[in-house]
Amino acid sequence: MVLWQRPAEGNAPGETYNLTTVPRPGLSAAAPLSHPTHAMKFQPERFDAHSITGYGPGWLGVGTEKIHTSLLLGSRGLREAWPCARFEDLTPGHFADLARHDAELILLGSGSRLRFVPPAWLQPLMARRIGIETMDTAAACRTYNILAGEGRNVIAALILETPPS
Repeated sequence: MVLWQRPAEGNAPGETYNLTTVPRPGLSAAAPLSHPTHAMKFQPERFDAHSITGYGPGWLGVGTEKIHTSLLLGSRGLREAWPCARFEDLTPGHFADLARHDAELILLGSGSRLRFVPPAWLQPLMARRIGIETMDTAAACRTYNILAGEGRNVIAALILETPPS
């Protein structure tokens, strides 16, 4: 989780750091509060995975590219079109295909609003002990970036609905 952004002092503007605490030598846990027992340490966040840089009705930004179709995006390099233009296009086969990927978690972005598929469709994922979380696509994009940034093996299955004209 991003807790602090270091000012640009010789670093790239807006470079993000994670905040962790490390024990301070020579101080015990019984030390007065004015002498904390832990020091703060800032570490640069690593984002080696595809990152979602924007989202709007009918489009998704991945890096500098704007995509207009539903998409499978994985923190270990997966990036492919997902053949479903609307939530109603989903079938049990979509989830059987997702189960062939080696992921610890699938984030299902169900479109502009939260919707759930029949639980029986998730059986192939459960059989492989792959977790699945369902949320609207905007929330799935945000959650994917956080988990991928933590180095988790996650896949976002994102439905991008065509906005009404």
